[in-house]
Amino acid sequence: MKRLLNRFEQFNIAEKIIFINVVCFVLPFFIKTLLFLFDLPEQIFFDWFELSPHLATFIYHPWSLVTYGFLHGSFGHILWNMLLLYYASQFFLNLFPAKRFLNVYFSGIIAGGLVFLISYALFPVFKGHYPSLVGSSAGVMAVLIFSCTYMPHQEIRLLFFNVKLMYLGIGLVVLDVLQIPTGNAGGHLAHIGGAALGYLYASQLQNGKDIGQGFDWVIDRVAALFQPKRTMHTVHKSKSKMPPTSSSKSQKEIDAILDKISDSGYESLSKKEKDLLFKAGKN
Repeated sequence: MKRLLNRFEQFNIAEKIIFINVVCFVLPFFIKTLLFLFDLPEQIFFDWFELSPHLATFIYHPWSLVTYGFLHGSFGHILWNMLLLYYASQFFLNLFPAKRFLNVYFSGIIAGGLVFLISYALFPVFKGHYPSLVGSSAGVMAVLIFSCTYMPHQEIRLLFFNVKLMYLGIGLVVLDVLQIPTGNAGGHLAHIGGAALGYLYASQLQNGKDIGQGFDWVIDRVAALFQPKRTMHTVHKSKSKMPPTSSSKSQKEIDAILDKISDSGYESLSKKEKDLLFKAGKN
């Protein structure tokens, strides 16, 4: 167990999210067995965490606006989501810290859930139908579309040819829109909600505004629950003052590099610029 925890601590934030999703996928199989042995219906447990489009049900389970993102309906469902999250996170975490990744991911899950709820309350075609929503797709789409918006000209290898991120993002969103009438309409609407959040977040960040800043407080408080309490020691401060650091120049260089990536893609950077960006990311 200790070895597993040590291994978990070495994961980056995206890998930790993937690990937690896998655990949340496997654990319900044991819960189903337990419920079967006590002759209890499965939904007596899962209804508490799945997102219901029925507003009267949602009012009593408001936490489901987040918890639905940790449940998946099938092995193929979680496999596709986690693969896409892993590859999308590689672009994201090369430029931004873990906290912003969490902001985008969970904002996307919440936005996808809200679009799902509003759509089932608004559109007549869904009247009388109340399928629950599960899956992390909205959060995954938020991270992916954020990267596609912030680095639109960055190219990736897709099968036998290179594709710019902007075209990949547009293609995935169009596919979701076209598949709404063919089945799993609620899931596709949630994807679109997550994608819209990712686009809005990146667009506003390019204008100097971090719309997910309010999540920092929540994330810090949750993280604090898992950190051991430290013994306070009295520290005697020296009267001598340290000279101020010249970080403003470095920050201007990083901002210039990020602007260059946004305009021309990551591959347009020189080796020196890539090294500087890598060092800044580690710090």
